[in-house]
Amino acid sequence: MAEFGGRVRSVWLRTVSLSWPIAIQQTFNTLMRTVDVIVTGLFSPAAVAAVGLADLYAQIPLRVGLGLGTGAIALSSQDTGRGAKATRNRAITQALLIGVLAGIPLTIVGLTVSEPLIALLGAEPGVAEMGGRYLGLVFAVAPMRIVGLVGARSLQGTGDTRTPMLVNVGANAVNIGATVGLGLGLGVLPELGIVGVGLGTAISRTLEGGAITAAIAIERTAPSFARPRSLTITRQLVAVSLPNFAEGMSTSLANFPFNALLLTFGTDVTAAYHIGRRSYQQFSGPLYRSYSVAASVVVGQELGDGRPDDARFSGLAMTALSVLTLSFAGGVLIVGASPIAGLFTTDPATLEYAATFTRMFGVSMFFFGFFFPLSGSLRGAGDTRTPFYARLTGTVGFLLGFSYLVGVTFGYGLPGVYAGIVLNYAWWTLVVGAGFLWGGWADTAATMLSERASDPN
Repeated sequence: MAEFGGRVRSVWLRTVSLSWPIAIQQTFNTLMRTVDVIVTGLFSPAAVAAVGLADLYAQIPLRVGLGLGTGAIALSSQDTGRGAKATRNRAITQALLIGVLAGIPLTIVGLTVSEPLIALLGAEPGVAEMGGRYLGLVFAVAPMRIVGLVGARSLQGTGDTRTPMLVNVGANAVNIGATVGLGLGLGVLPELGIVGVGLGTAISRTLEGGAITAAIAIERTAPSFARPRSLTITRQLVAVSLPNFAEGMSTSLANFPFNALLLTFGTDVTAAYHIGRRSYQQFSGPLYRSYSVAASVVVGQELGDGRPDDARFSGLAMTALSVLTLSFAGGVLIVGASPIAGLFTTDPATLEYAATFTRMFGVSMFFFGFFFPLSGSLRGAGDTRTPFYARLTGTVGFLLGFSYLVGVTFGYGLPGVYAGIVLNYAWWTLVVGAGFLWGGWADTAATMLSERASDPN
């Protein structure tokens, strides 16, 4: 028992060492989005809805970056574990190049059809106009957004979680200052409203992408750029990244009909949902995201070092720590729902709905505690299909299907929607839990490692 406790403590200490810079990074990242919502909330509930609807599309470059970042962190952590620096550097370089190419079409879309995309969701003309302006600016810098995400994940895979933290915190500090200054017109700055909020995002993402690229290029960090020449690496990057991209997009795409469903209950309900979502992401997002990344790093490196049993133990130990801390965070959201929601709006109807959504997300934190470290462990091994299946089936079956059936068809209204959201997260947990306990993710990692080791390039 003493040996078991010592192993658990060792994993927890390693998790904390890797996680705290990621948690700080994610705190500032979510704080940036929170400030966006707070500033737009000073304009009107319609402005909040406009940014919320635009963010549905803005998740596309996010998902591309996270998808490629998942491939980069899997290969980077595994190759770090086995000491294959040249292969690791080629994988990082190729992931960044693919990210730049993937972002260019999004820039074109953002500059041409932003407003019609918002209107397509059923938004009122004024909401569509505001959302279109914001979205155009966000999409304009999509390549840099993707590069920033992929570069950060690449460095994290090597065990360096501090450099991405410093880059991200600096960029988001600029974002927050620009959002407040340009959005509200403080001091000598012009008052640009929602355009100022979008400009703040565009400026910071450009700075972040440039800084993370420079960090990889200099000798201060472990990886460096290398000439891409391995089709095996390209194939593995795509094979790992695509399911993760599809996983994220299954949730993001489902948000379109889901927000259309919310709009049938009113603009104030839609704004309240985005406030509740922003609340839980601000207060608990840094925790569950840091656990997910730390699990990918630890499991990937232990698999690369040929220790699958240790990788399994570490994944379970990190999950235990995650459940404990996220359950506590969920309790804080439940108890403090009204004052937390009050930070974003003073509109009475919106505030009441937002507090209820915040409590609902607080209940869901228990399931988040399981899902994110387990899915992160699977991704570190290169198994991105299981988390994809979990999100796809849960999103279609519960977030959309159950919410519409119970909330609209059976006439239970918003309580049916609340239940659908919680059941969605519970299903995610069930599927990835089964995949981690009984899936062949260790064999997947072993196959990938063998292919790269035997690649003559």
